[in-house]
Amino acid sequence: MSPVLIMERNNKSNLLLYLLPVFLIFILVFSTCKNKFADGQGTGVSANDEVGPEYIGRESCKECHLREYELYQGSDHDLAMDHATDETVLADFNFSQTLHGIETRFFRQDGKFMVNTEGSDGEIRDFEIKYVFGIRPLQQYLVEFPGGAYQMLPFCWDTRPAGEGGQRWFHIYDQERIPPHDILFWTRITQNWNYMCSECHSTNVRKSFNPETETYNTSWSEIDVSCESCHGPGSSHVEWARIVEQGGNPEAYSDMGLMIRLKDQDNASWVFNMETGTAERSVPRTDRTMVDMCARCHARRAIISEDYIYGKSFLETHTPSLLDEGLYFADGQILEEVYVYASFLQSKMYQNGVVCKDCHESHSGKVFVHSNALCYRCHLAEKYGSREHHFHDPEQEGSSCLECHMPERTYMVIDPRRDHSIRIPRPDLSDKLKSPNACNKCHDDKSNKWAADWCIEWYGDPDRNGTHYGEIFWAGRQAYPEALPELIRLANDPESAPMVRATAVSLLQNYQAASVIRTLQSSIIDPDPLIRYAAVSALYVADENATLELAIPRLSDSVRLIRTTAAFQLARIPPEYLGKANIRQRDKVLEEYRQTQMINADHPSAHMNLGILAMNQGDYPTAETSYLKALEVEPALTTAYVNLADLDRMLGRDQEGEQLLRDAITQSPDMAAVHYALGLNLVRKGNHDGAMKFLEQAARLEPANARYAYVYGVGLHSTGQKQQAVDYLENALVENPFDRDLLYSLSTFNQELGNRDQSLKYAEQLLEYYPSDQNYQQLIQYLKTQAN
Repeated sequence: MSPVLIMERNNKSNLLLYLLPVFLIFILVFSTCKNKFADGQGTGVSANDEVGPEYIGRESCKECHLREYELYQGSDHDLAMDHATDETVLADFNFSQTLHGIETRFFRQDGKFMVNTEGSDGEIRDFEIKYVFGIRPLQQYLVEFPGGAYQMLPFCWDTRPAGEGGQRWFHIYDQERIPPHDILFWTRITQNWNYMCSECHSTNVRKSFNPETETYNTSWSEIDVSCESCHGPGSSHVEWARIVEQGGNPEAYSDMGLMIRLKDQDNASWVFNMETGTAERSVPRTDRTMVDMCARCHARRAIISEDYIYGKSFLETHTPSLLDEGLYFADGQILEEVYVYASFLQSKMYQNGVVCKDCHESHSGKVFVHSNALCYRCHLAEKYGSREHHFHDPEQEGSSCLECHMPERTYMVIDPRRDHSIRIPRPDLSDKLKSPNACNKCHDDKSNKWAADWCIEWYGDPDRNGTHYGEIFWAGRQAYPEALPELIRLANDPESAPMVRATAVSLLQNYQAASVIRTLQSSIIDPDPLIRYAAVSALYVADENATLELAIPRLSDSVRLIRTTAAFQLARIPPEYLGKANIRQRDKVLEEYRQTQMINADHPSAHMNLGILAMNQGDYPTAETSYLKALEVEPALTTAYVNLADLDRMLGRDQEGEQLLRDAITQSPDMAAVHYALGLNLVRKGNHDGAMKFLEQAARLEPANARYAYVYGVGLHSTGQKQQAVDYLENALVENPFDRDLLYSLSTFNQELGNRDQSLKYAEQLLEYYPSDQNYQQLIQYLKTQAN
């Protein structure tokens, strides 16, 4: 897991963020354990700090599990983290480089590994490296700071062979300048090991952040990812083995003393269906234990409890991201660093019972075999390895299963990672969804349409099995009306993958309709916790009566994330609607919700969420205090400024809100959402000329944000600059060619200017893209009538 690349550079922000908890916006890589780095690692605590099995270390496993132990040696898990020593440090510490005018020097001093580089105050100073982090294809380095905090240097060592471009230092943000005031600077919370990385690079980590002293007392059982990270504390299992070896009762401990059983218990096998050419599981898989266990680290998620209980739902201790905008392309392909889980839960493989260990040897982490042979274990080579299937030279990359169905995306400059949604390439969707496709990854000199035409010639109509959910999510993200019935269909479709269903449910919060509430009624009692969580999160769209009906039963849900989210939703309901018993239960679970946030009190998102909770309860002073605390923790957090300014607006303090936003821009001038919020603030106060300056800058900083461009274009039109508005919106359309607001504005603005052909052109584009919307048909008829 990397502590970097976890936030969008220009993060989109709604202006009424007080309605939504920040963990739905900022699910970063929340590896939420912090550290004292206690070097006496064997703490002897149970998985949940109650009396129970203890962590005893990998050497206790070796005697009976030698083969697994040897496979583990040298694995990425084994080398996830270590002390900085002559044996573990791979980088050249007799080196200096200058980047953006700042020299960084790596050197040895008194046997220590040192770096001389820019600190949080902009001054150049020496820092000691205490730990190494990761191994392939790069190694990172940790620096100790006061209060038990450890920060990740932005300079990494490329561990690849020199012939592959490795054996060199590089900056994690490549050639981009990250100044000390930037939220991504290496001494800030986004690069903090305790919060960002620790849970997934060591065993039995307890972050132990003290919000009173603002210090960490982080500890672990083993410094790297060892046996008990996956299998749980092993003392009871070792005791069981001793009893059995001595002829005792094997039933002395249930499940052999293991906290979690990762071996399949249903005696299933994979049998080829010769008609389809694909292997099928002889017994349908009914549990998700392994995937949930791996998800703890291989998911984009936030932690809500350090009391991890092996074998329970992933959502008991973590908040996973769904296929959220900004993290995934609309069709579910990986965009940001998202760590496999949500990708895999889209896949047909997952739906058909495949789990991680079917492709990866569990102890080495490596795939069983490289090349197409891995896939031929379940897909007949005679069918899927033939030209009739892939239409490419068998000796070339075009015949590779992985390159077509699991294309790579590179993170951290040199780290390519495969998309585990294991999908059929859809170049026909790339232009509309702005999504990549495997075909044009190789044929980068050709257009998406060129690739789509070949796919149609070879395989037929790509929509022969119905509309791809990517098109539905793309429209749903923008609240386009024609997406609603399709979202409801997906949400209710038992044949759709669980991650697709959950994402469809979550997008229902963009709509207000009786059909939405009916869908939430069924989704909120779904057996799958992921579906229930999505449903209770979408209750923002429900009125008070529906919220009461749907959220109150979920206060007693067996899964922590679901019941605490239900309590959060009920916080906005006036007490007189709840009754005393329900108030007591809600308040009890709200306290649990607050605890889930204070786990992350070192991160501003926790205080933002508590501020939003206070807003929903009408407690404006507490909300303001929480927002200010979020800014104290991270002064570069865009949403905190936006929410505070909106609170000022609600309290009739628009002038204070304006000054707050101006101060934020002075400190961090590249925050597009703050420019946008300040522009709207000035519009409300009648300062249109001043507003236009900031609205224009917001659109310039975030050109892919069609909303910013649209608002600025409308502003130009409203101030009498009609031709300039058309020119500007036409340029914006290049970046956002399918945006309804841009197209509609261009049609109507051109009609006002007497450009009838241009007006009709944009109206016809609207109808072509959105044929089910009758408003566009009426627009065309109106324009034709006017022309005649």
